[in-house]
Formats: sequence, structure tokens, C-alpha cells
Amino acid sequence: MMVIYILWLRQVKRYFRSKARMIGSIGQPLLFLVAMGFGFGPIYQQARGENYLQFLAPGIIAMSILFTAMFSGMEVIWDRQFGFLKETLVAPVSRFSIMLGRTLGGATTAILQGVIVFIVALLVGFRPDFVYLPVAFIFMFLIAVLFTAFGTAIASLMTDAHAFPLIMNFIIMPVFFLSGALFPVDGIPVGIKSIILLNPLYYGVAGIRSALTFGMHWGLISDMGILALVCFFMLSLGSYLFSKVQV
Repeated sequence: MMVIYILWLRQVKRYFRSKARMIGSIGQPLLFLVAMGFGFGPIYQQARGENYLQFLAPGIIAMSILFTAMFSGMEVIWDRQFGFLKETLVAPVSRFSIMLGRTLGGATTAILQGVIVFIVALLVGFRPDFVYLPVAFIFMFLIAVLFTAFGTAIASLMTDAHAFPLIMNFIIMPVFFLSGALFPVDGIPVGIKSIILLNPLYYGVAGIRSALTFGMHWGLISDMGILALVCFFMLSLGSYLFSKVQV
């Protein structure tokens, strides 16, 4: 338990020490919120009679968590190169505990990033229903843990720090754009919708959006169940691959 806490604290401290990282990571979500929220807002309003910013903001919050969580896996490669990972792995604790501590630390920083983007969204005009905000945080936590574990699993298979961002971008972009974060999924071709339904981020985006704008309903519970199931599977897979890491 102490190892999990130490690794969690180390990940969080890294995040707060990097002021440039904190500030720079707001740029892309802010661009999406302002450029798309106000640029496509009138078109969306005319087509569906709804405020596009209310639809878009939950998706951008999920996007910021996704990017931060996935790229946290880069630290596994850095620690391997600088020798810290070897020192950690020789400790008399299970590799599952090490992986869990790293995952929870990366997930915490991803959630903090999501909270910052949530505040930015409020400043640009997003008006959520605060009653079910705790439910939205549950979805944010599940997204963060799932994709931090996924990023760690990918990093466990790699040693090249330059190749990792390329692989992550190759994975992240389809996951994000096929999650329903930017556009409604009703009315799209069946083939694309089938792919979207296989995307775990879709259920996270739908859950955050429902909690912040529509309130509780049965679909929200099913979204949470599916996301939790995939999260458990990814934690198991990430733990297995991390246990095979060679230093």
C-alpha cells in the first residue's frame, strides 16, 4: 500500500512541477471550445435547435483526460532510460502494486486536467447541471484509469521514446473523433456507428454529457457499467504487460 501511495504521489508532483505542461495542455481544449463551440454553434442551433457548446463541452473534457492519461505512459519509457524503473522493480513488492500506483497517479493528473478544462468551459459559457456533478466525476475517473492503464500497457512494450508519441497519436485520434465528442451519433451510417459503439470513450463521453446536461437515466447506468468493465480488463492487461517489462 505504501508503494502505491509513493508512486501516486510522485506522478502528481511531476504534474504540479511542470507549470508549462499545465498551461500548455489547456491550449488545445480551449481552441476546440472557442473555435468549434462558437464557429459551428449557429449551424448546430439551426439544425437541432440546441446549444452546441452544451453538447461540445463534455466531449472536450473527456478529450483532455484522454490525452493526458494516454501520454502518461511516456514516463514508463523515461524511467526505464534513466534507471528509476529498475530501482522500482527490484523492490520487494509486486509489479501489480507498482503498476497500480503509476496508473492511479497518472489518472489523478488526467482528472485534474479535466477539472481545469471544466472550469475553462464554464468561463466560455458552458452551463451544466451541478446536481449530478459527482456522477460526472465517476465517469472522468473511469476514463482516466482506463486510458492511463492503456498508455502504460503500450509503453511496457516499447523502448523508443521517439516512437511512443507517434503510436499514441495514431491511436488517440480515431478514439477521440469516433467517440461522439464532437457530433451526435444518431443518424450516421450503420458501419461507422458500429465502430463507435466499440469505442470505450464513447460511453465515457455519453456518461459525462448525460450527467452534466440531462440528469440520471437508465442509459447512464449502462454506460457506467460498460466503461467499468472495460476499465477492469485494461487494468488486467496493463498489469500483465507491465509484469513482463525488461530493464
